[in-house]
Amino acid sequence: MPGLVNNARNKFDAIEQLIFSNNLRIKSLDIRPELDMMNIALNTGFMIRTNISSFPSLKKAPKAKLRNYKLIGNGTGIHWPSLDEDLSLKSFLKDELLKIVNLSAVAD
Repeated sequence: MPGLVNNARNKFDAIEQLIFSNNLRIKSLDIRPELDMMNIALNTGFMIRTNISSFPSLKKAPKAKLRNYKLIGNGTGIHWPSLDEDLSLKSFLKDELLKIVNLSAVAD
């Protein structure tokens, strides 16, 4: 995003800077309730996999309601209207980063 500025009026953390300076967006979502899995495809080709059960309101939702979602914020989030649930690209990336850091700590 040209002109991205981190100042007193516009505070971006590192993950938000990554999202907006690289124009990262959620391209698609593949929900597999039977496998307790969500696959989030980014516009870069990167795939984020997460468990549905990690999100309490999604965990208890019927399959039909899980499949009733829309991408919001120009691909920076996912909204489930019938569940009144929103998840952000920022939170998915943060969780993915934590997985990587925790796995590397275990390997040492």
